[in-house]
Amino acid sequence: MTKRLNPFANVADMPVFETKQRPKPHVEHEAMDRIADANNFPSRQARSEPRIRRRKPRLYRTGRNQNFSLKVTAATQDRFYKLADEREVTLGRLLELALDALERAGTSN
Repeated sequence: MTKRLNPFANVADMPVFETKQRPKPHVEHEAMDRIADANNFPSRQARSEPRIRRRKPRLYRTGRNQNFSLKVTAATQDRFYKLADEREVTLGRLLELALDALERAGTSN
């Protein structure tokens, strides 16, 4: 039987190689800003005013536990929330009231 050689036997005796640090090119912030503006680069800075309109959360314990999602226009959504706020009811209750009114009105198209 032959003995195998340990490939790591001489590692401790080898010289340590270190990587050379490349000098980082110095670019002025004003120059970077000019280049970014000229090429329409978007800024990663936070906007001063958010784009998304935030409403205060509507948390009610009503027993309603089914999701009902619709695609509507922004104007329709604003009308629906405004009606719910004026009547001081939940969105689910407003939908129930609207359906009741439609049923009472009949099926005239």
